[in-house]
Amino acid sequence: VQLQASGGGVVKAGGSLRLSCTVSGNIFDENAMGWYRQAPGKRRVLVAAMTSGGATNYGRSLEGRFTVSRDNAKNTVYLQMNNLKPEDTAVYYCHAVDLGGINYGLEHWGKGTLVTVSS
Repeated sequence: VQLQASGGGVVKAGGSLRLSCTVSGNIFDENAMGWYRQAPGKRRVLVAAMTSGGATNYGRSLEGRFTVSRDNAKNTVYLQMNNLKPEDTAVYYCHAVDLGGINYGLEHWGKGTLVTVSS
């Protein structure tokens, strides 16, 4: 399974970015796809995720500014980030996990894309 992310970059505070991640390979039809982030010196934390059935889960205090969505036909997950703040600066990792089959719970990670928010 490969995860290819795009859309990171530099943006001023208050701006917006949209991340995309396409998952290819043998991932179970029931799955969750989403994003984690890791700021310098901090641990990796959940940003947002969505299951193939449409259920969503957001990291603390991010829902409202961040919106996760996906196109199941394209195996692609998106993260729309609005009203970005300098504290949103981090490497954002695409993540997928099998939610069925013999590989239930198997996690897959992309390489990460850097988002820098300047003040």
